[in-house]
Amino acid sequence: MTNHESKKQIIKSTLLGVAMLISGYSAYAQDITIIAPAGFDSFRTDICHGKVDTVYYHSETVGADRRAVVYTPPGFSESQTYPVLYLLHGIGGDEMEWLNNAQPQVILDNLYAEDKLEPMIVVMPNGRAMKDDSPGENIFAPEKVEAFTNFERDLLDDLIPFIERTYPVINDREYRALAGLSMGGGQSLNFGLGNLDTFAWVGGFSSAPNTKAPEVLVPNPDLLNQKLKLLWISCGDEDRLMHVSRRTHDYLAEHNVQHIFYVEPGGHDFDVWKNDLYQFSQLLFRPVDKSVFNIYNF
Repeated sequence: MTNHESKKQIIKSTLLGVAMLISGYSAYAQDITIIAPAGFDSFRTDICHGKVDTVYYHSETVGADRRAVVYTPPGFSESQTYPVLYLLHGIGGDEMEWLNNAQPQVILDNLYAEDKLEPMIVVMPNGRAMKDDSPGENIFAPEKVEAFTNFERDLLDDLIPFIERTYPVINDREYRALAGLSMGGGQSLNFGLGNLDTFAWVGGFSSAPNTKAPEVLVPNPDLLNQKLKLLWISCGDEDRLMHVSRRTHDYLAEHNVQHIFYVEPGGHDFDVWKNDLYQFSQLLFRPVDKSVFNIYNF
């Protein structure tokens, strides 16, 4: 066993031990698994499956039709209304990045089979709001980076209205969540915390340096506590971008903003982000017991 593998095993064992120690706090806490179990991301033939579709919507912000991927849960029905999770990709990806690298539909299908999720629609858009929204040869080109900032208007003014016209969703902030990885994690924190009348659930997975400085991100800590159902910040313990999540967490803790700061084994990769989706999704659109937040603060 390498030193890295040994370290991961020690951290995993410690986290699981903490989970066992706190399991008696409440019925809610008993369901918490700090590290996703083996097989959580493996396709199963013995369960029902959701559906993945590609949709096109017109963006007035960009001046073009744009593409997004939509996952609808097992048993999806037009006669039922659903909350929505908007799930964003990283700087080198596009609307297919989650699908190609993490198979979120498999993770979510498995959670539904275990009755661990509230039924929800998941929308995976292209967070690069420009006519040529491909990553291109230089993902750090100024116009490409600026397009990630411009996506805020595309998301709010074009994509969300399209989803709410097209699918049977609940048109209310308490039934909208926004989360993403790396660049998408920064977008989620920037746009989610900057639009508290639109989102009540926000998650940043290994958020990149596009994340605004904490005092700009959260100018009114009391308002955040009043409006948000859940603020989730997570990062791998070997991630070179940990300083971004750490500075945000430190500011939130200093100003008594209730949130989850989840440090997990790993680097800046999909092993971490798949685990984040597994953890974060189970908390969405159901009563939140904020007394268990510290369980994640390893």
